[in-house]
Amino acid sequence: MPKVDSDIKTACYHCGLDCPADAPVLEEKRFCCTGCKAVYQLLHENNLTTYYKSDSAPGIRPQTDTHTNRFAYLDDAAIQRKLLEFSDNNIGRITLQIPQIHCASCIWLLENLFRLHSGVIHSEVNFLRKELSVVFNQENLTLRQLVELLASLGYEPTIHLESLEKKTVDETSRRLYLQIAVAGFAFANIMLFSFPEYFALESLIGSDFARFFGYFNLLLAIPVLLYSSRDYFSSAITGLRHGMVNIDVPIALGMIVLFSRSVYEILSGIGMGYMDSFSGLVFFLLLGKLFQKKTYSSLSFDRNYKSYFPISVIRRQNDTEEPIPITNLQVGDHIVIRNRELVPADAVIKNGTGFIDYSFVTGESTPQQKEAGDLVYAGGRQVGAAVEMEVVKEVSQSYLTRLWNQHVFTTDKQPRITNLANTVSKYFTAAVLTIAFAAAVYWLPKSTATAVNAITAVLIIACPCALALSSPFTLGTAQRLLGKYRFFLKNSPTVEQLAGIDTIVFDKTGTLTRPDVTTVYYEGTPLTDYEKQLVISLVSQSVHPLSRIIEKEYGNQSDKKLPVSSFQEKIGQGISGIIDNHHVRIGQADWVGLSEKTKEENATSTASVVYVAIDTNVRGYYHIDNSYRPDLEIVLQQLAKHHKLVLLSGDNDNSRAFFTKLFGPKAELHFEQSPFDKLSYVKDLQSKGHRVMMIGDGLNDAGALKQADVGVSIAEDTGAFSPACDGILDAKSFTFLPRFMRLAKLSVAVIIVSFGISFLYNIVGISFAVSGNLSPVISAILMPLSSISVVLFATLATTVSARNAGLP
Repeated sequence: MPKVDSDIKTACYHCGLDCPADAPVLEEKRFCCTGCKAVYQLLHENNLTTYYKSDSAPGIRPQTDTHTNRFAYLDDAAIQRKLLEFSDNNIGRITLQIPQIHCASCIWLLENLFRLHSGVIHSEVNFLRKELSVVFNQENLTLRQLVELLASLGYEPTIHLESLEKKTVDETSRRLYLQIAVAGFAFANIMLFSFPEYFALESLIGSDFARFFGYFNLLLAIPVLLYSSRDYFSSAITGLRHGMVNIDVPIALGMIVLFSRSVYEILSGIGMGYMDSFSGLVFFLLLGKLFQKKTYSSLSFDRNYKSYFPISVIRRQNDTEEPIPITNLQVGDHIVIRNRELVPADAVIKNGTGFIDYSFVTGESTPQQKEAGDLVYAGGRQVGAAVEMEVVKEVSQSYLTRLWNQHVFTTDKQPRITNLANTVSKYFTAAVLTIAFAAAVYWLPKSTATAVNAITAVLIIACPCALALSSPFTLGTAQRLLGKYRFFLKNSPTVEQLAGIDTIVFDKTGTLTRPDVTTVYYEGTPLTDYEKQLVISLVSQSVHPLSRIIEKEYGNQSDKKLPVSSFQEKIGQGISGIIDNHHVRIGQADWVGLSEKTKEENATSTASVVYVAIDTNVRGYYHIDNSYRPDLEIVLQQLAKHHKLVLLSGDNDNSRAFFTKLFGPKAELHFEQSPFDKLSYVKDLQSKGHRVMMIGDGLNDAGALKQADVGVSIAEDTGAFSPACDGILDAKSFTFLPRFMRLAKLSVAVIIVSFGISFLYNIVGISFAVSGNLSPVISAILMPLSSISVVLFATLATTVSARNAGLP
């Protein structure tokens, strides 16, 4: 079927988008709009055209629907105090989130802002975080003027309600680095002072020096015990208080025995103890924890509606308009919502017609038309001309924010899939204690000293260091490999949670479909160029999404638009008007004079059908359909082999037949699902014993994503907004999803094999221990050797597993 045609366009010199026939021209350079031309002029006047040399058409098209008061809220002193990181003696510093940063040219331009305005003292870009830090003189340049300057260049900052809240500084990573530094320093120096004992050189250095080295080793080991290893003791105590034997229990037990026996040997003068093994154990364990804690700091996995809401809104009072923070909105306030702006609180339309896009709140992909008196829920986005609304509920009581009052958002998610290391540790601890007791029973009648030596030796050598390192290095490597393919997990234990999933729940809009991408083709009597002019002219008068799509398909050819008179738009029916003495009608079948039977024959299960009639003569119709993810059917077929599949959609069920064929007869399909319905459904699956992964993209999925054992947010831009989740999947990597799931399962298999290697090491070590022949040299060799060997195996085996899963 023929796709709607459009003329070949010249690319804009600034942003690379197509230029219309009447495109602005400057110095033989064509621009798609006056905004791009203005940015070029600004850069040219300030000798900054080097911006265009590092990349072809590197710019971003600036907003053309800005209004004079758009950033007026930034003049509010209270908001400035919350946004500015530093403000003193007229010098201010602020860090702004700018999602548009995408190339070297962006960095170059933003770091040369001082050449565009003398009020900018210094600017620096963090490319990974897509952040811009600016130091500026507040006498010469206000915060509002700075943001307006950036917006005029096409780099409008993202400033939301969450930006006003003070962020707590996470000291965990800093403390971990310090703990590793202390343990590493002690480990290296204790080994250095233990060389005489390793090589039996005590006779050469003398007993006094040997004793001094022993005391010095004890002194070095005390900070390791009290500072570097304290988290393991805390975790073990917490686990025992809750009646659970986690992996830290045998580790803490081994540390205590190892340190205590070493202190006894050093103070009694019978040896130098095992302080090298003790500090080395802590050092390697902390390295494993560091590897396990690797995260993608440029991404945010913990977000709520405040990350999405604007800071302010325009309030209309006594025929005057003023920006106010949305936290100050009161019931009864009249607010003005312009094109593409979000409705911050439940409100009733007072003036104007609203086309409310709820796709990010309910999942319904078709905007709803609202007239005066209709209720609009918070989180909807206006598409079209400005409307005036009256607030009927405070922000904190609105439809969208009530979702965040659910219990699932007020408590930390606890994994329902038991950690493999913790499961094994229960039996490991029991086995070690049994062996130690048996060794004591055997040696006690013969020699009390040998019995004590055997007990402590078993507890020392059987410390599950290698066992504890298997999981973090395997899962950390898998997390790194998944990140390479643009699947970013919140932490490495999420890999293990993925491996246990048996049910996958999909949202539809924005998850299985591609947002802002539609397939349009025309069926019927071919339209002449003149008739296309008539169609373009009429649809350009409407803000309805389907009208916008048809206009966009013709390339927004403003030069082909003709004057329209007697324009009429009827809700749910269509539009009509008189153009050049021709009566043109576009819309539903009955709107253009066709029977319902014809309408049913031409409609498909997933497409919208828009008819065109010129002077009562129906010329044909446009099929406007969603564009689905590439290889969607193949992906679902592969996942269905090992998982139960479910579809939860906020859309109506017009596409049920299509998705039944796509998902298969065994899949469960549920339509017209609210955010609360989705959350409840996931809870119900879990109550039946299922381990659930939810894949969604919007706030309407936030509750289900949070409740699921693994919540994955799919994003066209991983740096843009995504709801709270355990992982962010780049939309381009959607086809790899079955391979990601396979890698997770293979990673768990690698952990099991690593446990086997650890057990072999323990068998060898315990054979020395029960015989009472464990020497410091053997301990110093076996413990680091086992740790290093397990780490190398886990890392290499996981990398090979990725290839076996189809990720080269």
